[in-house]
Amino acid sequence: MDGDDRRAPLLGAGGRAPSLRRRDSARSLRSSFLSRLPDKVRAALDPERTADVDLGRAKGLSQGEREYYEKQLATLRTFEEVEARCMPGEFESDEADHGAFEDKEQKQSEFAMKISNYANIVLLVFKVYATIRTGSMAIAASTLDSLLDFMAGGILWFTHLSMKRVNIYKYPIGKLRVQPVGIIVFAAIMATLGFQVLVTAVEQLVENKPGEKMTSEQLIWLYSIMLSATAVKLALWLYCKSSGNSIVRAYAKDHYFDVITNVVGLVAAVLGDKFLWWIDPAGAVLLAVYTIVNWSKTVLENAVTLVGRCAPQEMLQMLTYLAMKHDTRVKRVDTVRAYSFGALYFVEVDIELSEDMRLREAHTIGETLQEKIEKLPEVERAFVHIDFESTHKPEHKVRSRLPATDP
Repeated sequence: MDGDDRRAPLLGAGGRAPSLRRRDSARSLRSSFLSRLPDKVRAALDPERTADVDLGRAKGLSQGEREYYEKQLATLRTFEEVEARCMPGEFESDEADHGAFEDKEQKQSEFAMKISNYANIVLLVFKVYATIRTGSMAIAASTLDSLLDFMAGGILWFTHLSMKRVNIYKYPIGKLRVQPVGIIVFAAIMATLGFQVLVTAVEQLVENKPGEKMTSEQLIWLYSIMLSATAVKLALWLYCKSSGNSIVRAYAKDHYFDVITNVVGLVAAVLGDKFLWWIDPAGAVLLAVYTIVNWSKTVLENAVTLVGRCAPQEMLQMLTYLAMKHDTRVKRVDTVRAYSFGALYFVEVDIELSEDMRLREAHTIGETLQEKIEKLPEVERAFVHIDFESTHKPEHKVRSRLPATDP
C-alpha cells in the first residue's frame, strides 16, 4: 500500500469511512480486511488457510502495529461468534446441551468446594500440632492462615448455598451479587489475618528474644506436616484453578497462597532454627505483607464489579454488532450500554424502528433481541428500548448524589 492508501480505512472503499451494511457478514468483513492488509502483514497469512493470521510470522511490525492488528482480528472473530449465536434455531437446539453442561459444572464446583473445606479442617488440626511442637512464629503464621481458611471456606460455602436458594418475591433479580460480596468478606478476613501476624512478628523482632532450638523429633514432625500440607494444597490448586465458578477460583487462589505460605514458613522456621533466630519472624513478616497486598487487591477487584463499571470496549462492539444484525427492520442502533452489576453485566440497548410499525411487530423485534443478548454468558439481564427517532435526549439521568431523606 503506497501513498494515501496507507491512510485509507481497511474496511472502507476509496477515501470514505467504512460503512457496515446488514448484508455484510463477518466472513465478508474478514475477507475485505485481509485483502487490504499491507505487505508486511500479508506475510503472516497462511497460504492454505487465509482466515488464519499468525502475526508472529510478520516481520517489521512495531509493537503498536501488532497490537492494532491483533485487536482488529479479535473483533472480527467476535463478530463471527455473534453471527453463529444469531443463526435461526441455534438457541433452541443448544438449550438442553447448555443446561446439561451447567449442571455438570455445578456438581464439579460443589465437589471442589467440599473437598477444599474438608482438607482445610484436616490441615488445620495438623498445623496446630506442628505449631505447639515447634513454637515457630512462621509456622504459627501458616497455622493462623489455615484457621482463617476454615472460617472463610464456611463463608464461601454459605455464599454458594445462598445463591442457589432464591425467593423471587424478596430478590426479584436473583442473588448473584452475593458472590462478590462473599469473596470481599473472605478477602477482608485474610487481609486482617496478615495484619495480625505482621504485628506479632514485629513485636518478636523488637523484643529480640530468640526461641529454643528444635529437637530432631520436632524437625521430623515439622517436615512431615508442612510438606504434606503443601502437597495437598498444590493438588487442590491444580484441581480448582480451571473452574468457571468464581467462588471455586477464590478457593484456588487461597490454595495457591497456602502453598506459598507453607514453603516460606517451613524455610524460615528451619533456617531460623539452624542459623539466625530472627529469620523465623522475618519470614512471618514477609508472609504477612504478602497476605495483606494479595487479598487487598482481591477486595478492590470485586468491589469494582458492584459499582457499575463499564464493560470492555470489545464487549460493547459485540453488542452493537448483534443489535444491528438482529433484524433488517432495525433502522438504527441508538445507544448500547453494558455495566457490571456483580459478576455479570446489565445491558441497555436503544434501537430505532419505523414509527408506522405495529406494536406487535415492534415488541417481537425488541423481545427477541433481548433474548439473544441474555444468551451471552457475560450478561445477566438485557433491556431493549424501542424508539421511532434518535435525536432526543438520553432517557435516563445519571445521579451524582443520593436524595435527601427525612431525619
